[in-house]
Amino acid sequence: MEWINSIFIEHSVIQVVTVIALISALGLALGKISIYGVSLGVTFVFFAGIAAGHFGLSVDPQMLNYAESFGLIIFVYALGLQVGPGFFGSFRKGGMTLNLLAFSVITVGTVMALIFHVVTDVSLPDMVGILSGAVTNTPALGAAQQTLKQMHIDAGDPALGCAVTYPLGVVGVILAIITLRKMFPRRSAEKITTEDKSKQTFIAGFEVCNPGIYGKTIKEVAQLSAHRFVISRLWREGKVSIPTSDTILSERDRLLVITTEAEVEALKILFGEEESTDWNKKDIDWNAIDSQLISQRIVISRSEINGKKLGSLRLRNQYGINITRIYRAGVQLLATPELVLQLGDKLTVVGEAAAISNVEKVLGNRIISLKEPNLIAVFIGIVLGLALGSIPFSIPGVSFPVKLGIAGGPIIVGILMGAFGPRLHMITYTTRSANLMLRGLGLSIYLACLGLDAGVHFFETVFRPEGLLWVALGFAITFIPVVLVAMIALKWIKIDFGTLAGMLCGSMANPMALNYVNSTIEGDNSSVSYATVYPLSMFIRVIFAQLILMLFL
Repeated sequence: MEWINSIFIEHSVIQVVTVIALISALGLALGKISIYGVSLGVTFVFFAGIAAGHFGLSVDPQMLNYAESFGLIIFVYALGLQVGPGFFGSFRKGGMTLNLLAFSVITVGTVMALIFHVVTDVSLPDMVGILSGAVTNTPALGAAQQTLKQMHIDAGDPALGCAVTYPLGVVGVILAIITLRKMFPRRSAEKITTEDKSKQTFIAGFEVCNPGIYGKTIKEVAQLSAHRFVISRLWREGKVSIPTSDTILSERDRLLVITTEAEVEALKILFGEEESTDWNKKDIDWNAIDSQLISQRIVISRSEINGKKLGSLRLRNQYGINITRIYRAGVQLLATPELVLQLGDKLTVVGEAAAISNVEKVLGNRIISLKEPNLIAVFIGIVLGLALGSIPFSIPGVSFPVKLGIAGGPIIVGILMGAFGPRLHMITYTTRSANLMLRGLGLSIYLACLGLDAGVHFFETVFRPEGLLWVALGFAITFIPVVLVAMIALKWIKIDFGTLAGMLCGSMANPMALNYVNSTIEGDNSSVSYATVYPLSMFIRVIFAQLILMLFL
């Protein structure tokens, strides 16, 4: 039976890998169990690790620290790479409001943690751990642990506080949303408003009845108007064609226009009469509309196209086709000339079969080539992230330099690589499945190590008087900021309940609560708002966790 001891008991490389793999597998399996519509998912790996640590399972401390750090680095970098393309775009009008609300939730919770530290005599490292668990933000915990190590202070205490408060941190947001729905039943029952729908891509048909644009080219008409639109098809005397920028508009031309709902009323004034046909139904067979033109979706797989503007390719004039819509990361974008293309973008192309075949050669459309992850960008990004995290910078009032650490540096570089890599012609594309694999692998390793380390003293801490105090403080930090900011938003800011609920889940880094919201509220507003605030909220919490320790410890 010595081989069993060598695998599970004796400290070795094999033992570390075996223990972490078993904890991760058990936690992921149990995390699929749903109770009242709520499941913990990968988070249950944390509790599986706590159980293993409580029952005496241990690994070499140095190897545990390495595995924990490596898992955290992979997770935060892949997360940054995923949210990078939409990160800076989220700061438009609606996104700015949502991010300000999320920042308010974070600030209220952080201030409450500092107040609790003063009035309850809970140590600051313990309180930072309680705060991290209450807001279900393990990267913030990782950043706090790295900061404590830089300050030569025992980094184990925050993990214990996080472990104690994490369960109610998950449930607390759901309870807060349920409470808000009881308090504001009318607002929570509202349907998606016209203002919300106006952000979505919309297809409309128009008949040219405005004498002011007779005899003008489409390029000249576009210059006359500040509104964004793409003319997909033009019918004239019963014949359909793909219009180019030089196509001259005539009276009674019928146009199929892709725009947004916010622009429709203005385009009525520009073109004339809007047709009654509903072109936004999901069951429309675009290839059956006419026999001359077909509609096909083409995926960009050629690296030469990555980072180029759509207008610079001049596909419409050279090949006689029209690109009407672009799908990126599940979001439908308007095909404007200024749009920067990325690998993996799916373009809806309209034209004759021969022309589309030529365009297919230009864009690639080799899906199999996209399934091979570009590991060079991943490794270079990790190196740059660790380098950025190691750079010390001074903050007024702090006696020693601040570092972003292994949690802050990689996520920032990941966001920058995802956002600006294509503009610099860097191949940063990873398939959704590859990104999910990286994130899931990294987070599972990190949570398994974190739970294993915290599990040694977990239960004896919970059942002590101060353990119950930690649970109560954590629940207050979870529940009060969410309800307080939501009440203000619902009362004074024009925002629908689904969008607000998604923002609250994103500000608390709580995908489990988002699953609950999506199952109880129609539409995808909650998911969109979650993605809008999640990157900045994650970054702010990582930075706040470090600043609290550096400024007040």
